[in-house]
Amino acid sequence: MVPIIGDELRKEGFEVFDEWFAAGKIADDSFKEYFKGREIPYDKALKSYAAKHIFEFDKTHLDRSDAAILVLPAGRSGHLELGYMVGRGKPTFILMDEVTAEDRWDLMLQFTNGVYFDPLLLLEDLRKYI
Repeated sequence: MVPIIGDELRKEGFEVFDEWFAAGKIADDSFKEYFKGREIPYDKALKSYAAKHIFEFDKTHLDRSDAAILVLPAGRSGHLELGYMVGRGKPTFILMDEVTAEDRWDLMLQFTNGVYFDPLLLLEDLRKYI
C-alpha cells in the first residue's frame, strides 16, 4: 500500500518520501543475515557504518517532513519513527484497514492526530494540517 498511497498523495500536490520502501521486505533481514554471518551481534551491528548511514538517511527525511503517516501493519521501526514525529510536535496519522484494526485495539494511537480506515478521509484531514 505504501507506494500506492505515496502516488495518490503526490497527485494531490504533496511531496512524499517513500523511497525507503524500495529496499523491500527483506532489507532488514539481509542486514541481519550479513552481520550474523560475520558473527557480529545485533548491538554491535547497530554501531556499524552501514547501520548509522541508513539511520541518518531515514532520520534526515523524518526531520525535513511536515507530517508522517504510518500505514499499518508496520514494524517496530515504523512505530518508533511515528513516535519520534509525535515527540517533535509534527502532525501524525495512522492508516489501516478495518481487518487490521480488529486484530488489536491499541488505545495509545490517540497520540496521533487521527486514525483512518479510508485514505480519502485521511487526505481531507491532512490538508487541514499542511
